[in-house]
Amino acid sequence: MNEMAKLAGFEHVQHLSIPLPGEASQEIFHECDDEDERVWMPLADNVWIRPLLFNVVQGAWCNVVKAEGEGVVGRHRHPAPVLGYTLKGAWGYLEGDWIARPGDFIYEPAGETHTLVVHPEAGHMKTLFHNMGPILYVDENGGQIGYEDVFTRIAAYKKHYAGNGLGADYVDRLCR
Repeated sequence: MNEMAKLAGFEHVQHLSIPLPGEASQEIFHECDDEDERVWMPLADNVWIRPLLFNVVQGAWCNVVKAEGEGVVGRHRHPAPVLGYTLKGAWGYLEGDWIARPGDFIYEPAGETHTLVVHPEAGHMKTLFHNMGPILYVDENGGQIGYEDVFTRIAAYKKHYAGNGLGADYVDRLCR
């Protein structure tokens, strides 16, 4: 928790989840559901990501993460906030006691360490995330073991798309 949040009286806030009408999530994601599966890049076992926007000026990006079965996004932290909106399924953090379901809006404060997991009740998840800065992958002691930022993500997508026939330039239309 950063000092400004403590001073403002928000030291108890870890995540904010606000249920929204279920129909909204379906309308937002409808256009993406039927697209070519090649837009999804593997991130981990049973986890894929699809880019929506790369803000190369501010170092931010928006993407959709989908996972099935025992999908896990390794332990990480963000030096900047992350916003999320759950579209399908259920998920949470190993380090948390909440479950995000369709229509839930998520706020992740900067500096928190967590491990994203698919919740067994649904067995899958699909969530829109807006990363306002890099992802720092950490070990069980909190030591950094890797990172991703807007530029490493762009490079990874270009390589993925060049190899699957979409073409590396597919990513260029998403950069701002």
